[in-house]
Amino acid sequence: MSKKIAVLRGDGIGPEIVNATLDVLNVLGDKYSLDLTFEDAAFGGAAIDQYGSPFPEETKAIVKNVDAVLLGSVGGPKYDALPREQRPETGLLAIRKELGLYCNLRPAKYYDFLADRLVFKKECVEGVDIVICRELTSGIYFGEKKRNGDEAYDMMYYNKGEITRIVRDAFELAKQRPAKHLTSVDKANVLETSRLWREVVNEMAAEYPEVTVDHMYVDNAAVQLVLNPKQFDVIVTENSFGDILSDESAALAGSLGMVPSASLGGNVGLYEPAHGSAPDIAGQGIANPIATMLSAAYMLRMSLDAVDAAQSLENAVQQTIDDGFLTVDIAADPEKAVDTKTFTQKVIERLA
Repeated sequence: MSKKIAVLRGDGIGPEIVNATLDVLNVLGDKYSLDLTFEDAAFGGAAIDQYGSPFPEETKAIVKNVDAVLLGSVGGPKYDALPREQRPETGLLAIRKELGLYCNLRPAKYYDFLADRLVFKKECVEGVDIVICRELTSGIYFGEKKRNGDEAYDMMYYNKGEITRIVRDAFELAKQRPAKHLTSVDKANVLETSRLWREVVNEMAAEYPEVTVDHMYVDNAAVQLVLNPKQFDVIVTENSFGDILSDESAALAGSLGMVPSASLGGNVGLYEPAHGSAPDIAGQGIANPIATMLSAAYMLRMSLDAVDAAQSLENAVQQTIDDGFLTVDIAADPEKAVDTKTFTQKVIERLA
């Protein structure tokens, strides 16, 4: 059966890393008879340039009628002067809401070859394998906002249903992992939304007796991710806390260029790298496509029911890394770094 993927290349290095990933997906499609088709759509700054909106109606119609969405990265200094509601980043909020993508998964995994580049002692981070499960379509980012002269406010809102669905997903994820450990991060000593959040987690814990559950205030969680990250397995938290903690946890991997993400919950999943558009290196052919390729592996596994192809892609990326083919952002010796095209070709060779 044919699977259709909407391709949103985005801005900056977005087109380069997405094109590299499409080259890999085409090889996987042939190898595993996946019958993948791709449909391009404008998004982010590129869509502003073409349509005057970061998430135009033309793109909205496309992404609602595919099996998955592959997104590059959006934004850039060109758009910084625009009003907040017109900037490329608002397209991200809009597409998540439109597709019902309330669950964002962000892994934080230790890579031995980057040990010398980490600020952490090796014994502190070796073996770290964390997944942050972030609520994505509610909370302070979507609450009422108002600015009146020197006064401003942003409202944080959650209802029990919104909390229940993300917490259940986190429990299900934790149940499948070896450690079977869930940490719920909140600010229940201050915020009423967090008190409701904690009540829901405690109620649901009875349904998952095999999962060990603990609670942690967000400020302490930020500290513990630095001091003792190996204590974590699955972390579940609300939107703004998850945004901050997932970026912090990327330091455990050594580079945002290594970190994929999946946004789930509706009929169509969205897959994108965790990093930004890196406009300072756009067009130079040196961007790291690993996060986008690993996001595509998530897509194969979670939306396209192609588990073998997903595992093959993950293995090929890991083998390419192990064989020392590294882009400049992660290479120990920049003079020995490979460009985006070479890295992609080495992955393809290993898929064969």
